[in-house]
Amino acid sequence: MRLNRWAMVTAALLATASVAAFAYTGQQYAKDAKVSMQQARAKALTKVHGTIKDAELEKEGGGSGLRYSFDIQSAHGLREVGIDAVTGKVLENSAESGQAEAQEARAEHEHSGQSEQGESEDEGGAHHETED
Repeated sequence: MRLNRWAMVTAALLATASVAAFAYTGQQYAKDAKVSMQQARAKALTKVHGTIKDAELEKEGGGSGLRYSFDIQSAHGLREVGIDAVTGKVLENSAESGQAEAQEARAEHEHSGQSEQGESEDEGGAHHETED
C-alpha cells in the first residue's frame, strides 16, 4: 500500500504544479485573445533568448488593446517583450530596469485600486513598435 499512497501524493503534486504553471495575471481576458499564452511565450522567446520571469495578459493601449507582457531575463539583462493577444504581432522589445519594473508594479497596484472604484480598466503608456 505504501507505493499506492506515494503514487497518489506524486500525482496530486504534479496536478497542482500543472495548474500553477498555467496561472497568470490577466487570465480573465483570455477569452478575448486569439493567440494563446503558449503561442505568445514561444514568439517572445524567439525575440529574446532567456528565461521568462513574469507573464501577464493585460488591456493596454497599442495594437488591439490586449497584449501579453513577458519579463525575460537574458544574458544581456532584463527585457520586456509585448505580444498582441489578437494578432500575435510584437508590440514591444525593450530593456527593463529594476527601477522601471518597480514603478510599473506600483502603477498596476494603484490602477487595480482605481478599477475597484469603478474607473476605467484601460491603461495608456508608451509602446515600442517593432516589425516581425
